[in-house]
Amino acid sequence: MSEPQPIPPKASPLRPIPNIIFASRWLQLPLYLGLIAAQAVYVFHFWVELVHLLEAVFGSQTALQALVTSIGYKSDIQVSELNETIIMLVVLALIDVVMISNLLIMVIVGGYETFVSRMNLEGHRDQPEWLSHVNASVLKVKLATAIIGISSIHLLKTFINAANYDVKVLMWQTIIHVVFLLSALAIALTDKLMSRAEPPAH
Repeated sequence: MSEPQPIPPKASPLRPIPNIIFASRWLQLPLYLGLIAAQAVYVFHFWVELVHLLEAVFGSQTALQALVTSIGYKSDIQVSELNETIIMLVVLALIDVVMISNLLIMVIVGGYETFVSRMNLEGHRDQPEWLSHVNASVLKVKLATAIIGISSIHLLKTFINAANYDVKVLMWQTIIHVVFLLSALAIALTDKLMSRAEPPAH
């Protein structure tokens, strides 16, 4: 016969003050709900830009001017038709929205799982792969990497339309992107050093 499994000890109830402090983590819930609302705004913005792009393809001047204004495209001559540069800038803007949306998902799901409450997604077929080993350190590195990707998209958009930007703008955007990159490397290195310093679990 197999031996009966030991019953795990029941957790003792928290004292009033620690219980209030621990329960205060639920104050973050409205913040995550607000980020979900912000993501809905991004979804709406994505579809508005996509519809404008499709309308501009079929010759709509109103949609074309809306695209030119939204992407900040500058030209010495009046833009009367869709060109490759505008298409590329619009597509990069759409990719930018998607990457920011991915960043929001990481903050909402990872932050809730790490700082508020377990979501108990183990075994769920749609559980994100990264969520199984997420913690505060992993979340910081992933967020830093996502920010670098977003900054790269913005820098690429500027370089595509570089002829219409001041040299100082190009220089400062490049410097800021390099600072983001160095910051992400510093965060990753710090996390690696801290994980080495931690004693192995017994």
